[in-house]
Amino acid sequence: MIGKLTGTVGAGSSDGQLIIEVQGVGYSVRVPLLVLPELKGVVSLYIHTAVRDDAIDLYGFPDEEGLAFFKQLMSVSGIGPKTALAIIGVAEPAALRRAIAAGDAGALTKVFGLGKKSAERIVVELRDKLAAQHAAAGLSVGSGGDGEVVEALMALGYSATEARRALKDLKDEGSAGVKERLSAALRHLGSRSVV
Repeated sequence: MIGKLTGTVGAGSSDGQLIIEVQGVGYSVRVPLLVLPELKGVVSLYIHTAVRDDAIDLYGFPDEEGLAFFKQLMSVSGIGPKTALAIIGVAEPAALRRAIAAGDAGALTKVFGLGKKSAERIVVELRDKLAAQHAAAGLSVGSGGDGEVVEALMALGYSATEARRALKDLKDEGSAGVKERLSAALRHLGSRSVV
């Protein structure tokens, strides 16, 4: 079982499939579409190996949070690895978790091929688990937080990595609201691009 791959990104495609070259061997890995543009050069991906009768598929994530959420989604009846990957490709895992914990099935219906009933099934089966995780982490389910700021920055054309890095640099403004953190992150990103 492959748990993690570190190698050079080879060929890639627009459907979320990459070739990761590790010591002369090229592994075909499916990744969320949101992180695809960020994967260049040498990368490390946490891997989920899906074994079927006719294939062995690898699904890769840049962090353990993405992999854990992917596995949670697959624990829902009727959700396989391709559907779970498509769901994660719509928005940041933190934002999706928050939406599910809040009971917002509409956030999941943006996924191509995922109907209203499947989205509601995901919410029903995962809502309590995710709400408990949010409570254990001291987060309120309805609060905006960094996930909304990252989503807003990505809508403005920044990559998820740039958005996360900008928020990490704003440690002193952790208690500020979403609007304030978004404004501060934009100022920070603007000052970095000028330098």
